[in-house]
Amino acid sequence: MREYKMRRGEHLEERIPDLEATVEEYFGPITGTEEYSGSDLFVVSEPDNPVFERIVAGAVSYSGKKDTLAVDFVERDPTELSADELEAAGEAVSAKNDFLLEATGRDAKSRRESLKRDVEDSETPDVA
Repeated sequence: MREYKMRRGEHLEERIPDLEATVEEYFGPITGTEEYSGSDLFVVSEPDNPVFERIVAGAVSYSGKKDTLAVDFVERDPTELSADELEAAGEAVSAKNDFLLEATGRDAKSRRESLKRDVEDSETPDVA
């Protein structure tokens, strides 16, 4: 599961007022929920795009902090996909990036840079 922060000064509920409908619009009908860090996330067991095996997405609330977007894109093994299904791979990447951009306000490049900074911060030892 990967968590994404919003841009400074923005909140998930302002960017996407109806997260359930937005998840369905991008990936297909929601088939259930799954608990993660005390929050219920939406599960799409049979995504519209054949590249995805399963998708879990939703808002995670932390006390004293802004909500984050938690997402788990489970993709099928490319060797199991037919030629027609492989053609959908480009659409799958676009759907993921478009969804994350709409939700977080960050494009793929800025999300990568943010994740890199978080990793660097966690690897830096505290100096007293």
